[in-house]
Amino acid sequence: KRDDVPAAEEPAAPVIDEAELRRREEEARAQAELLRRQEEDLAEKRRQREEQEKREREAAEARAAEAARKAAEEAAAALAAAAKAEPKAKAPPAAEAPAPAVAPAAPAEPPKPALRVVKAADVANEEAQKAADLAKRRQAAEAEARAIREMMNAPKKVLVAKKPEEPAKPATEIKGTIHKKAGAPGATATTAAAPGAAKPGDKKSVKSEKLSSSWADDAAKKRTALKGRTDSAAGGARAGWRAPRGGRRGERGEGAPSSFTPPTEAVVQEVHIPETISVADLAHKMSVKASEVIKQLMKLGQMVTINQQLDQETAMIVVEEMGHKAFAAKLDDPEAFLEEAQDEQQHEETPRAPVVTVMGHVDHGKTSLLDYIRTSRVAAGEAGGITQHIGAYHVETPRGMITFLDTPGHAAFTAMRARGAKATDIVILVVAADDGVMPQTKEAIHHAKAAGVPIVVAMNKIDKPEANVERVKSELVAEEVVPEDFGGDSPFVAVSAKTGKGIDDLLEQVLLQAEVLELKAPVEAPAKGLVIEAQLDKGRGPVATVLVQSGTLKKGDVVLAGSSYGRVRAMLDENGKPTDAAGPSIPVEIQGLTEVPQAGDEFMVLADERRAREIATFRQGKYRDVKLAKRQAANLESMMEQMGQGEVQTLPLIIKADVQGSQEALATSLQKLSTEEVKVQIVHAAVGGISESDVNLAIASKAIIVGFNTRADAGARKLAENNGVDIRYYNIIYDAVDEVKAAMGGMLAPEQREEAIGTAEIRQVFVASKIGTVAGSMVTSGLVRRGARFRLLRDNVVVYTGEVESVRRLKDDVREVKEGFECGIKLKNYNDIKEGDQLEFFEIKEVARTL
Repeated sequence: KRDDVPAAEEPAAPVIDEAELRRREEEARAQAELLRRQEEDLAEKRRQREEQEKREREAAEARAAEAARKAAEEAAAALAAAAKAEPKAKAPPAAEAPAPAVAPAAPAEPPKPALRVVKAADVANEEAQKAADLAKRRQAAEAEARAIREMMNAPKKVLVAKKPEEPAKPATEIKGTIHKKAGAPGATATTAAAPGAAKPGDKKSVKSEKLSSSWADDAAKKRTALKGRTDSAAGGARAGWRAPRGGRRGERGEGAPSSFTPPTEAVVQEVHIPETISVADLAHKMSVKASEVIKQLMKLGQMVTINQQLDQETAMIVVEEMGHKAFAAKLDDPEAFLEEAQDEQQHEETPRAPVVTVMGHVDHGKTSLLDYIRTSRVAAGEAGGITQHIGAYHVETPRGMITFLDTPGHAAFTAMRARGAKATDIVILVVAADDGVMPQTKEAIHHAKAAGVPIVVAMNKIDKPEANVERVKSELVAEEVVPEDFGGDSPFVAVSAKTGKGIDDLLEQVLLQAEVLELKAPVEAPAKGLVIEAQLDKGRGPVATVLVQSGTLKKGDVVLAGSSYGRVRAMLDENGKPTDAAGPSIPVEIQGLTEVPQAGDEFMVLADERRAREIATFRQGKYRDVKLAKRQAANLESMMEQMGQGEVQTLPLIIKADVQGSQEALATSLQKLSTEEVKVQIVHAAVGGISESDVNLAIASKAIIVGFNTRADAGARKLAENNGVDIRYYNIIYDAVDEVKAAMGGMLAPEQREEAIGTAEIRQVFVASKIGTVAGSMVTSGLVRRGARFRLLRDNVVVYTGEVESVRRLKDDVREVKEGFECGIKLKNYNDIKEGDQLEFFEIKEVARTL
């Protein structure tokens, strides 16, 4: 058991893993190989140096021997010359006079070769001194190689050492280097003799002793170069400069930071770009200067300022060009702010009621079908039998709760049907059995298929004798809605909203589809859903009908819906009764928003009102920027097109409706009436009653006010009467569209039509001095009338077109002459007539045009 203890502890003993050990072994092996190569290089250098010294020494010895030989030869020559001079001295007496002068000169010449011998000896001494210097350098090299071998003999220090100072400990034994002899007297003497040097016990002296001798010699060289600089000992020297003697030289490299900054790699930023962004904000997101972004845009051919707004596409191109990653950001999407919270809070999902949208063509009985299901007379209250906006109801049936959305079937409400399909789980497609598939039926099928929701077909009005169920089935098969009888997946139920036949089967099919879908939603989570409808109530302010899709909406919650936000002050169910909470699949009407949201906007509950205000403000700015960008999108082509059109009549309108969806549908329908000659200009479209501000706007823009299910207050009516502003009230969209269409038709330029009234033949030409040329004519058909237009035909070719100036019969000026009578016709400003010419008379009438 005792043996087991160390055995268990052995795996935990090594702190460094095998990979680290292998890495260190590789490093040690590399260092050893490096040292071996250095030793080989040093040995090679030493060998070369020895050979060079040997050659230099042999050359010096040879030069010295040569110099000695030459000196000896010169001395021998001098002695021989002196020996030859002696017989000449014993010549006749006449030559004795110059002899004393030559005699002393003879012994004076031998010292000259002696001087040359001395100079050769000096050269030999210099060569010997050089050889001694080389020997000292060789000793220094050997000492350095010996130190390197000692370092190689201690590999453990290289492996274990973490600090760079420990492997250098053996280097303290080195007495010299290649460039400096060991024990050079200048190394310490220069430092010691320096004026103002540090004391031996001072820290500076200790640090200076650590420096190599070459640094000490360099200080003397640098003194002359640093005379113009300030004394670094005073602390004013720049880091990296060597101080003069006596300064803080020892601290250089010890604690002073280096001025060298290694180059850093460029950081690639992930830039999230909204729909519009300024140049300054874009530069901030990329962590670059704004001038760099402007330069890049100039390269792309755009001249911008630092505060100019860029569109998303341009900004993404700039980011990619500058080496960063660009992403199209949805900063206004509240999901981005709530992802973390949703990840942290996972709520249990429970089954919820299905949301069923009733769709179909106009007057096919959608509202009547819902009316029977709800056992209330809703359809009777609809103006003209047309649903003007979405109705949302939840119905308790014996089989469970179902939420119904009733969408309009009129062609103008396409956007509403698309929103209804988006919010729904199941679509009930109502088709009248006596009418078949109609255009809005096809559109409803497309909306349902685009939303990917199952379709349950309700063939209504089967109680009518002209009902043909088989024809309805065949027409729907052509639209790719195949009944289950034919092997498809769409249940077909024959119903009658009048008698109630088949209603139970229809609800059964809806609940079966809901069971297949397994609809679930969290109940305790913050509410999320869709704005079904919105309106501006004069007493309650902005009111929105919302459908809760998940979570529970409570009174007092902070709600964000599109570009509006607010705290829920009151909630009403579809019957107008107050309620405090609404769970999934429950439609409610809420109050307390800052403005009327757009129908179809998503709403969600946020914990922080400040965050909701920030997002709403951002969205408002985005909508404003997009709207402004659309206005500024007019290019040269559109300008030329407008110039080519010339005068275009415009019909300015101000639309006020009860709910957002109706206002949107009416504005879209009226704008579709625009033609090349008459255009509808929507000056203002809003939700709510007609106020004095609307009338003032109509006065300024000369617009007609169209009220849809709204009325003007007393002040607005009085102001409109005094200023002649036309206010029209409608509660059926058909009537509004037809009357505006008629008004636009009245603005069209009338069409000019030519109507032939008669012909005449010129039988004789008279020339009267006072009147001029008169055509004596016979009216062959119709009549000729004073002021009528005519064409002069000669050989069936039109020669002239003009106007009849006067008509005379028997010297009387008459208004018209009928067929079969002769008369004199004076043509206005034309006299070139001949007998046999034909005259055609016609009038131009203006006919009112219609759209």
